[in-house]
Amino acid sequence: MYAITIPEPGGPEALVWAEVPDPVVGEGEVLVDVVSSAVNRADVLQRQGFYNPPPGASPYPGLECAGRVSAVGPGVSGWSVGDEVCALLAGGGYAEKVAVPMGQLLPVPEGVDLVTAAALPEVTATVWSNVFMVAHLRPGETLLVHGGSSGIGTMAIQLAKAVGARVAVTAGGPEKLARCAELGADILIDYREQDFVQELRRATDGAGADVILDIVGAKYLDRNVKALAVNGRLAIIGLQGGVKGELNLNALLRKRAAITATSLRGRPLDEKAAIVAAVREHVWPLIAGGVVRPIVDRSLPMPDAAEAHRVLESSAHIGKVLLRNPAA
Repeated sequence: MYAITIPEPGGPEALVWAEVPDPVVGEGEVLVDVVSSAVNRADVLQRQGFYNPPPGASPYPGLECAGRVSAVGPGVSGWSVGDEVCALLAGGGYAEKVAVPMGQLLPVPEGVDLVTAAALPEVTATVWSNVFMVAHLRPGETLLVHGGSSGIGTMAIQLAKAVGARVAVTAGGPEKLARCAELGADILIDYREQDFVQELRRATDGAGADVILDIVGAKYLDRNVKALAVNGRLAIIGLQGGVKGELNLNALLRKRAAITATSLRGRPLDEKAAIVAAVREHVWPLIAGGVVRPIVDRSLPMPDAAEAHRVLESSAHIGKVLLRNPAA
C-alpha cells in the first residue's frame, strides 16, 4: 500500500507519500480500506518529532479515518467485510489501509457521506469525553470553548447547544466568530482584540464559565481559572500555549473548582472503546437527526498532506481539513 511517511522530522515537506508494507490484522482488529482521513494538531507534532505514536501503533500519522472493512481478524464480532465505517485511531490514517481495534469502529452516521465521515471520530470522542463524561456539562450551564472555529470547537459548540447549554467562544477575527455564531455560539470573543475573562464576566453578570474546554494550556492557565464560575471545571486538551504555567491554588480553592488534563491517543483500548460507545449512543443520533453536523473546511488528496499541514498551521481554516485517498 501507499502511506504518508516521515523519514525525518521537519516541516510539511517532511511528509512523503511512499510505498510501505500492508498492515497485519491482529486479534480483535479489522482491516479498513481508507477512503479519507483528517488532519489534527497531533499529526503536526508527530511530523515535527515531538509526539511519537504509542507502542504498537502504526508509525504513520492520522488519528481518524473513514472507509470500508476489507478483512476481519480473529475474535471480531459485530463487523463484516464491506461495512462502511469511520474509526478512532492511534495512528495510520494517512494510508490506503489501516488495522483498527473493533472497539474503535463506528458506523457512518445516517446523512453523512463516507468521505466526510472522517471528520467525526476524533472531535466527537474528544469533546464528548471531556465536556460531558469528565466535566459533566449540564443544561443551562455556560461552556467556554477556546478555538471555537477549529474542528474541536465547531463540534463542541453544536453538542453543548444540543444539550441546552450556553456557549461562549474565543476565535481570531470577525469571520471565524461569525461562523461560530451560525453554529449557535451565544458569546463571541475575539482573542486578538478582547480579554476573554472580562468579556465572559460581562456576558454572564460576573458568574463566569461552568466548563472551559482549553486547547492552549500554560499561556491561558491563570486566566482560565479567573474565568471559571464557582464549582467550575477546566478541561485542558491541548498545549499550543506551552506546557508549564503558574497556578494560584487559593483562587482555585475559593471557587471550589477542578482542573483536568487528558489525551486520547495513548489511552488503553478499553477506555477508548468506552468513549467510542458513548459517542455512538449520544452523538450519532444527533448527527442522524441533523442537529449536529461535521464542519469541513476543505478536502485534499492524501499525497498532498504537506499542503494540508500548511493550512492547519496557518490557522486559516474553519472546521476540519480532510485527506482523500486518490485510489479509493
